[in-house]
Amino acid sequence: MSQTPPLKAVIIPVTPFQQNCSIIWCTATNRAAVIDPGGGVDQIRAAIAKNGLTVERILVTHGHVDHAAAVADLKDVLAVPVEGPAIEDNYWLMALKEHGAGYGMAYARSFTPDRWLVDGDTVTVGDQTLSVLHCPGHTPGHVVFFHAPSRFAIVGDVIFEGSVGRTDFPGGSMPDLVRSIREKLFPLGDDVTFLPGHGGLSTFGRERQSNPYVGDKAVARG
Repeated sequence: MSQTPPLKAVIIPVTPFQQNCSIIWCTATNRAAVIDPGGGVDQIRAAIAKNGLTVERILVTHGHVDHAAAVADLKDVLAVPVEGPAIEDNYWLMALKEHGAGYGMAYARSFTPDRWLVDGDTVTVGDQTLSVLHCPGHTPGHVVFFHAPSRFAIVGDVIFEGSVGRTDFPGGSMPDLVRSIREKLFPLGDDVTFLPGHGGLSTFGRERQSNPYVGDKAVARG
């Protein structure tokens, strides 16, 4: 008989950008975290109720509007702390209302997290612990959440299936992005499955082999 995994996740695409908001939870306690609520507060609340979850915190990978616009509203509804991103993304958080207005996201509000995250931090979800990796490049304060027992990472917009995050925004850096992926994410293991901010799941091994921007062959070509 198969064992229940220690951590489960449900994906809720939100905003016109179809951003992968997720809810992860500890199966032993049904305690949960919402990651990157860029919108869809009603959808998120429905998923929480459907799965019988108690949300402990909101986690944020970075400050872009499609990932963070509804954080303030969801915090008001759930009365839980917000953790992340790293403080280097504060200027993005302060501009959320302005950026949201430009994309028809009138609900967007600026906020200050209850806890800024730094490389090497941990966050808890019920009985489970996730590691925090600071992975600048797409934004300077971008963080990734890694659950070692499940071999699962939530990577925001650092890397996608067959692609990588844009670096042409203020504070973006392609060299930083490549270092974040090659020196922090790929060493976690080829078997690690990751959930990106947009699109489908992949593994670090698959991307290391074939990603046209940061794969082994791409880097060898220079």
